[in-house]
Amino acid sequence: MADERWIIAGLGNPGPEYAGTRHNAGQLVLVELAGRMGARFKAHRTRNDVAEGRLAGQPVTLARPHAYMNLSGGPVAALAAFYKLSPERIVVLHDELDIPFGAVRLKLGGGDNGHNGLRSVTASLGTHDYYRVRFGIGRPPGRMEAATYVLRDFTAPERKELPFAIDRCADATETLISKGLTEAQNLYHTDPASG
Repeated sequence: MADERWIIAGLGNPGPEYAGTRHNAGQLVLVELAGRMGARFKAHRTRNDVAEGRLAGQPVTLARPHAYMNLSGGPVAALAAFYKLSPERIVVLHDELDIPFGAVRLKLGGGDNGHNGLRSVTASLGTHDYYRVRFGIGRPPGRMEAATYVLRDFTAPERKELPFAIDRCADATETLISKGLTEAQNLYHTDPASG
């Protein structure tokens, strides 16, 4: 069905203290997509803030779960049930340690790679088969714990590049829902400096 709705969920933690952290990269991209749609977020009974409109000609509901990252699956699954959508119509935007800062990777299914938000979404949906748009944040420096690193703000040099990285990730998401996974991967699976 060409006109079936997509849910695009941006993972992160609620509250201003987390707003600019690496773990909230998915929500930063979600805000960019809402801006492109000219839509505002409103509270929804599924424990999400949602914004509705069209992206790349597709009907879309953007979702920002009210839960912390490790519990974000419940609100995502509740929204999918509200719209009666299958997991293949869900795109999850999230930060990814194993990808260089600013790079984007897209995939359907797969494991959670230690990501608590993905683990929660997979458990709540009962399947791995949903799309992921992964925003590269790179590995922590030295011996810093990953859990500490993801809750830190971006560095000053990263902050300069962040608007471009967010824009690129938003473009990749639009390509995914309008032209499919293979085309999106072909276009965006290059590192930003080379692409």
